[in-house]
Amino acid sequence: MFFELYRQRQQIAAQRDELQLQAEALRDADRRKDEFLATLAHELRTPLAPLRNGLDILQRNPNSENAGDLRNMMDRQLVHLVRLIDDLLDVSRVSKGKIELRKEILRIDEIIRSAAESSRPLIDGGNHRLTIDMPADVLWVEGDQVRLSQALSNLLNNAAKYTPAGGQIGLFAKSDGHHVVIRVTDNGVGIPEGMQAEVFQLFSQIDDHKQRSQGGLGIGLALVRQLVEMHGGSVDAYSAGPGTGSRFTIRLPLAAAPPVSDTVAPQRLEVPNNRSLRVLVVDDNPIIADTLGMMLEDIGHEFEAVHDGRMALDAARHYHPDVILLDIGLPGMNGYEVCKAIRGEAEFQDTPIIAQTGWGQDRDKELATEAGFNFHLTKPVPLEQLQKVFATLSP
Repeated sequence: MFFELYRQRQQIAAQRDELQLQAEALRDADRRKDEFLATLAHELRTPLAPLRNGLDILQRNPNSENAGDLRNMMDRQLVHLVRLIDDLLDVSRVSKGKIELRKEILRIDEIIRSAAESSRPLIDGGNHRLTIDMPADVLWVEGDQVRLSQALSNLLNNAAKYTPAGGQIGLFAKSDGHHVVIRVTDNGVGIPEGMQAEVFQLFSQIDDHKQRSQGGLGIGLALVRQLVEMHGGSVDAYSAGPGTGSRFTIRLPLAAAPPVSDTVAPQRLEVPNNRSLRVLVVDDNPIIADTLGMMLEDIGHEFEAVHDGRMALDAARHYHPDVILLDIGLPGMNGYEVCKAIRGEAEFQDTPIIAQTGWGQDRDKELATEAGFNFHLTKPVPLEQLQKVFATLSP
């Protein structure tokens, strides 16, 4: 009897301890959620504030001598805002296994070049000097060009954020046995010894986000690790301590060079661009449709806009567009249905149809291709990207 009571008390004590641990874990999760939401609000307002300020100044004095600098600043802040949202979505997709890699044999120097171009605005904004040291031999890996460039760009962005103005950032690549080694170094704030194993944890911060204007959400490095590991590689961080800078090292399996083969030039759609093109813009948001039309007019084309999927086919029949810019999330008929209906008309079987939509996951792009779209652009669509797509429409 005594031993039975003792055993029951031990079980109750163990259950009490387990409940206490669970309660503490819930309190910690709730605290981290509140901190994340507060940080998210701060990070979203950070680019929105100068955008608002710049717009107010240009509205009051559009011909200000600082107008060019203001527009460049607003462009950089918009790029930063889009990147922030993309990182948030990507880390969620990767965590849920919803990102599929489109692997091919890639040159490391091209991945590095793409990453450096993506990070150049943030590096230049901090007046940093970027030094790139590439091996003489061409190194190859098997992977997804976009995702590997994204991972490396995130490391460069991290270096730019945590390095005081006028800092030094280095990018170095070499082969090491069966691996490609890529290192990103900086002479920034460094990482405390106890944090070096934690910087790749989701929402991890090197220091209190309230003490740094460039601290970020703590998702960039977590996304780096996830993407690199999806490629069979690894990433680690090293710092001698606060104020001594940081070094991040990516290791990826080396791949054999692809066989040399004759490449066939991709077919281009036969649409003359030596004249003004007639573009049908289909978007249920009138502001988006009108501003997109203004962009088209600015590069020498004309447009007509409709805001309902069911109206798109009739508008195409009457307007006879050379190109159609079509949203996906439309009332009445969605963009996929509209595209299929337009393709069903003999007149439009070869008309370039471009998806411009907020739905930008890989599956969305696959559905667009299946529906008959020629291109898929994710909102917000920069004018430069729109020009590049239009440039491919002619031989």
